[in-house]
Amino acid sequence: MAHTKSGGSTKLGRDSRAKRLGVKRDDGTRVFAGEIIVRQRGSKYIEGRNVRRGADDTLYALRDGVVRFVKKQKVRFDGNRRKVSMVIVSAP
Repeated sequence: MAHTKSGGSTKLGRDSRAKRLGVKRDDGTRVFAGEIIVRQRGSKYIEGRNVRRGADDTLYALRDGVVRFVKKQKVRFDGNRRKVSMVIVSAP
């Protein structure tokens, strides 16, 4: 009978690369058209004026301007309300 355990391979030890999500441009920052403002999964931040959402939920600026984050209450389809952060790009 062997007195030491086998040093076999492990199935652990893998990890995915970080996706670098989050806010890329803060409130009051000047942005140019096409510039990424927020990288996100889902809709933690929703798009407002002069902002669009990409296929991967990334928010980007449509026009040059200044980024503003505004708190707002949004009514869900069942009538409940939730507080959301809306991203707006206003004229400089």
